Amino acid sequence: MLSKLVDEVSDAVVAAVKGTSDVLSALRGAVKTQVTGVMKDVGDVTGGGMGAVSDTVAGAVKGATKVGVSIVDAVKTTVGSAVGGVADMGGDVMDAVTKSAHGAVKAVVDVGGDVAEAVKGAVEGAVETAGNLGQDTSEAARKAAVGVLKAADEVGGDTVMTVKNALKNVAALPKEVLDSLLKGNEDKA
Repeated sequence: MLSKLVDEVSDAVVAAVKGTSDVLSALRGAVKTQVTGVMKDVGDVTGGGMGAVSDTVAGAVKGATKVGVSIVDAVKTTVGSAVGGVADMGGDVMDAVTKSAHGAVKAVVDVGGDVAEAVKGAVEGAVETAGNLGQDTSEAARKAAVGVLKAADEVGGDTVMTVKNALKNVAALPKEVLDSLLKGNEDKA
């Protein structure tokens, strides 16, 4: 069940993006505004504020898909923008990667979208943004994979296998990181 925050963010994203000529730029700006706003409202960039990142991303992905943005573009742009917003607020970038990837996959499952495309978008968005921020891109790929795997575990069913198979096809995810995660040798945090 989607939270009130998810629905509010979804509506805000639809309002910000609808009718614009550059939908992805509008989505990028709307997501960053929503993430920084939620973190300011909560007043905590490490605890409760970070916890709201997953729901904020879920709402943004849900809203983006309502206005016709492809799953991979919606997730990549949303994850990247959310991580950038957290960085702007002085929050933990890698925690934001995990929570953003988690929220994106949960939202795509909720709207009945292509989960494999969501996985690709989440990892690519995390890696690209981490690189732009001067962060470790391998660690960002690992944290995004942890987030999507956690979401898959929560959803259950065929989603777990879909996510694992999708991770095998994401070029941005180093093979040794993938092998370690799929064997369960990495921590899940």
